[in-house]
Amino acid sequence: MKLRDYQQRTIDQLYDWFAKGNRGNPCLVLPTGAGKSVIIAALCRDALQQWPETRVLMLTHVKELIEQNYTRMLAVWPNAPIGIYSASIGRKQAGEPITFAGIQSVRTKADEIGHVDLVIVDECHTISHKDEGGYRTLINALTEINPHLRVVGLTATPWRLGHGRICDGSALFSDLIEPVSIEELLYLKHLAPLHSKKTDYKLSTAGVHKRGGEFIESELQDAMDTHLNNRETVAEIIRRAGDRKAWLVFCTGVKHSEHIAEELTANGIPAACITGGTPKAERARLLDEFKAGHIRAMTNANVLTTGFDYPDIDLIAFLRPTMSPSLYVQMAGRGLRPKSHTDHCLVLDFAGNVETHGPITNVREPKKPGEKQGEPPLKVCPECQELVAIAARNCPACGYEFPAPAEKVYKLSDADIMRDEPTGKTMDVTSWKFSPHTSYTSGKDMIRITYYGALSDKPIHEYMAIFHEGYAGEKAARTLTSICNNAGIERDSEDWRGWCDYATAKGTPPSSIAYTIDGKFAKVTKRIWE
Repeated sequence: MKLRDYQQRTIDQLYDWFAKGNRGNPCLVLPTGAGKSVIIAALCRDALQQWPETRVLMLTHVKELIEQNYTRMLAVWPNAPIGIYSASIGRKQAGEPITFAGIQSVRTKADEIGHVDLVIVDECHTISHKDEGGYRTLINALTEINPHLRVVGLTATPWRLGHGRICDGSALFSDLIEPVSIEELLYLKHLAPLHSKKTDYKLSTAGVHKRGGEFIESELQDAMDTHLNNRETVAEIIRRAGDRKAWLVFCTGVKHSEHIAEELTANGIPAACITGGTPKAERARLLDEFKAGHIRAMTNANVLTTGFDYPDIDLIAFLRPTMSPSLYVQMAGRGLRPKSHTDHCLVLDFAGNVETHGPITNVREPKKPGEKQGEPPLKVCPECQELVAIAARNCPACGYEFPAPAEKVYKLSDADIMRDEPTGKTMDVTSWKFSPHTSYTSGKDMIRITYYGALSDKPIHEYMAIFHEGYAGEKAARTLTSICNNAGIERDSEDWRGWCDYATAKGTPPSSIAYTIDGKFAKVTKRIWE
């Protein structure tokens, strides 16, 4: 099986991270649909072929992920020396060079597993940032056996509610490697876009308290699971669904999930409910009927997230409010797979999750209270073009005073779950120019993109801080990659000054841009290629 370019790039960047002498453990951040199981398989194969004595332990917490990763491993490497250690699967093999295991089955079995060189953890955001829990217990015990043990994590959602990024503080992981974005996978047609609609009916969390940053489950279910809520949400789902064939509904708990399935059935929609208590055989039967089209709507209580993959899901309904950005992205991610019958998935957000967390391409990360993490987002001084922190009131280079920020008004639109919907002004672009720029005070290099419109239009400048560290650099790199993909040009990280001339001459500029005005500064919010 040949790896896609970005999948090989992922492995190359991981090896490069280790080659630079970094200590600690890296985490690979890969969007849903990027093919984590293929990357895991290729990494295991490469490690054993280059270093035959290597022993690898692949861990996860979901039976379905063990099975998916195992199957893909054999597709990539049919003769792989691999075993499975999982009570739920009914196999306990610990003597092979590669072992795929469920953490619940091996958390206290370090002595039985023995020497391990590399631990790979799928869905690694579930590992506690504190030195506690099953993963940390097992990894600590394995490290005592082999002090040179390294851990590589994989996740689409590198955050923990109430803590922030999974590499902050005393977390197991020390760094994030982000080789590909949702935007790039959409551009390459490896993902299908999500479309969201403003729902007429809204679920309210008024009076629901929080514990540990998340809504208290019992209170949330009582607030959501009412006759009025169920009747109105189901009626609107049916009205907006049209001829869509596979609906996935996320509910707040078992009773809520059962009641929504009953309401759908009463309105003529073949529906079923799956919860954590659904027997394995019954769950498998229901999912088979769902994928075969005999069941049109499947409700669930937070179980059909990680480990569940059915590409033809074309409608997702959020009836479960959450403060967890990871859960939000995992739910939305069920609709990202390319489909056999349509080009997108409709998302109906009755719970206000998009408003809470932002689009899945730019999720608002949970921060640890009082902790400053990385470089802050930046803005550009309209007087001297200095990049300054987004919260700065005065430019440190020239003293310019930024206007007080306007209160943000959230406006739900058809595309908000995929991107921030621009408001403000638009400009038809006639040409553009890439040029080097150096910060006046920090001395850091950046790339400036100037968009030109009609003779009467003032040129719009956009600054790419791709050489900055932390958040600013990561966001700029993702944005520039998206621009290059749409413009039909290659990025060059070596001769970047000469690259600016190449990009200007060879790149296809957007037909129009949308931007907002902050004082004298214009911020580009969208670029459109016709």
